[in-house]
Amino acid sequence: MLVNIFQCLNTYLQSQIIGQPALVKQLLIALLADGHILVQGPPGLAKTRAVKVLSDCIEGDFHRIQFTPDLLPSDLTGSDIYRPELGDFTFQAGPIFNSILLADEINRAPAKVQAAMLEAMAEKQITAGRQTYALPKLFLVMATQNPIEQEGTYPLPEAQLDRFLLQLNIDYPNEDSELEILRLNRGEAQGVVKQKPIHINQESIFEARKSVLGIYMADDVEKYIIRLVMATREPNRYSNRLTLWLDMGVSPRATLALDRCARAHAWLEGRDFVTPDDVQTMTYPVLRHRLLLSYEAQAEGIDADSVVKHLLNQVTSV
Repeated sequence: MLVNIFQCLNTYLQSQIIGQPALVKQLLIALLADGHILVQGPPGLAKTRAVKVLSDCIEGDFHRIQFTPDLLPSDLTGSDIYRPELGDFTFQAGPIFNSILLADEINRAPAKVQAAMLEAMAEKQITAGRQTYALPKLFLVMATQNPIEQEGTYPLPEAQLDRFLLQLNIDYPNEDSELEILRLNRGEAQGVVKQKPIHINQESIFEARKSVLGIYMADDVEKYIIRLVMATREPNRYSNRLTLWLDMGVSPRATLALDRCARAHAWLEGRDFVTPDDVQTMTYPVLRHRLLLSYEAQAEGIDADSVVKHLLNQVTSV
């Protein structure tokens, strides 16, 4: 069964990326839900390794782009190159034409580059000159940003943040995980291979996505998703705190994302139906980057996760 293959993939990834179980699972959910993921955390927490190990298991090309302030859109998308022997221009595809793309420190790129990413993520195409080029059918972007160093960065606009299916905040591993990382790294340096990687072709991924969409979701669970979304737009109906903390609610993309991610979460758990727990689990990564917090919330030290927690306490699942 397809779900068994992906569960084995999850197990393998967990054995290679120690101490970051949430990162591994959310990467698989993004893959199954056909979306992109934004990962925020300090350097050195296996963000690059996670995508690289995943790409080694999947049929498709992988490319890592280090975003810098001097990056140009053509460095990402490619450009027309003049061929003297042909007397004409031909398009030279850029690194964005890969199935799995790691956009490292995406917030260090200027607005023009971010705009090029916006088109690619939203429409799976890029425009160079007067021509539009389709990206691969399997196209997954994992972007990272460092929450510590903000000097020389360009904050992502709300429109681009909304294009990310999920945002995951990761932190340092615990003591036991740190020891496992040490031993795994030493074993790799010595050429010791403990487990063979799992290989999945693209057709299996597309088939799995169809299975995820076929997961049963009861009317009450659908209405629960709608109530959560509407509570961000009409907070006065639920809580004075929400009214004070929120400047703007989430878009219909959040509704669609929460639906797809809850289904993918249930499917990975081996169930053929979605529960309110699936919705609640996925509410944090789906909503945290889409909520626009007020100055009052920021002054009180209230972050997006605190707002989501309060939201889940106020909106009942029945």
